[in-house]
Amino acid sequence: MRLVLDWDGTVTERDTLDLVLERFGDAEIYERVESELDGGRMTLNDVIATEFETVTVPLDEAVAFVVEHTRIRPGFAELARTHRPLVLSSGFHELIEPVLEREGALDDVELRANRVEPGPDGWRVRFRVAETCAVCGEPCKRGDLPSKGTVVYAGDGHSDYCAALAADRVFAAGSLTGWLTERGVPFAKLTDFHALALAL
Repeated sequence: MRLVLDWDGTVTERDTLDLVLERFGDAEIYERVESELDGGRMTLNDVIATEFETVTVPLDEAVAFVVEHTRIRPGFAELARTHRPLVLSSGFHELIEPVLEREGALDDVELRANRVEPGPDGWRVRFRVAETCAVCGEPCKRGDLPSKGTVVYAGDGHSDYCAALAADRVFAAGSLTGWLTERGVPFAKLTDFHALALAL
């Protein structure tokens, strides 16, 4: 069994990209491109790139803000020590690793995420996955799922839609719950990681 976790809104109680954008980004552009994503007119990568072009704060200031304000779902550190999950994120190594370090879990997970190059003229995102998925039509996490054994996936949003369909068991929160329900895909509700660990 391989446990695969989304980061933002799944391991974390709130999306850390949203935290950064609300504090340091452009709210008008955020609202506009999120509606484009919901309407299928922009890919998630396009949305993230556009949103973070409006962030001009130095990285260390953003990291300090994220480390101070990010709350982790209960039971994560214990789950990470026991199951050593693969964490797949549309977020950034530069924002995730300091929180993992704060939680004492940096060495207990395999992290695959994007990277960012901050600059005074806007942050530039370096996407880890650029190839278009044949199933969903945009770059996604499906290709990162283990090809052998039982895959247990936990996610909460748009970046998890395609990967969740390819997993053997799914724990869902946020918009992923409605998306899977509409398609008749069974899932368990993600509450915290104590409950998930018991379910495993």
